Amino acid sequence: MATILVTGGTGTLGRALVGRLLDDGHDVRSLSRRPHTGTAHPHPRSYAVDLRDGTGLPEAVTGVDAIVHCASSPAGGDAEAAGRLVAAARAAGVAHLVYISIVGVDRVPIRYYRTKLAVERLIEDSGIGWTVLRTTQFHNLVLDVIKAGARSPVLRCPRAYGCSRSRCRKSPPGWPSWRPANRPDGSPTWAAPRCWTPGISYGPHWKRVGGAGC
Repeated sequence: MATILVTGGTGTLGRALVGRLLDDGHDVRSLSRRPHTGTAHPHPRSYAVDLRDGTGLPEAVTGVDAIVHCASSPAGGDAEAAGRLVAAARAAGVAHLVYISIVGVDRVPIRYYRTKLAVERLIEDSGIGWTVLRTTQFHNLVLDVIKAGARSPVLRCPRAYGCSRSRCRKSPPGWPSWRPANRPDGSPTWAAPRCWTPGISYGPHWKRVGGAGC
């Protein structure tokens, strides 16, 4: 039986991981800004630690065999938080650190991915035994994006994932292009030509009628 600390223990991945580790008989510590709750599994030892300032972190990592670092924030601060975690783990003699990263962080040029890649390198240079696991996006993320988009009359197409004008085709064969005259709700304000690159579907790409776009 190992003593394992899971950062982000109340998040989407952390919550599932904590349950699996408990089921396997490990001594599990859950680190998050809020205490671990739920009744599906016996509760792990919960540590309320905000990695943005590190208060209480040394106590949480003392006596730990391994850390699984699931905590992450698209709002920023991940590199600084990882630096605090690595320093505390090194001081406590933690033997192994597992970092959950994302497939494509070395190729997709967005800030969040660049930060994840920087954290990977920080952990690789930490002097602690390490594992970096690059995962694909969780299915619930797609649902969350769709739910957020459903509240707006416009579905944004992030430029990082969109097409360039030189590669974009207005509509692949058989795909409809909504125009002001035939948009389902009858609105004359918006048109929705499809933004499409051969082999890749990006979905509806809204733009103002007459405005620049692909």
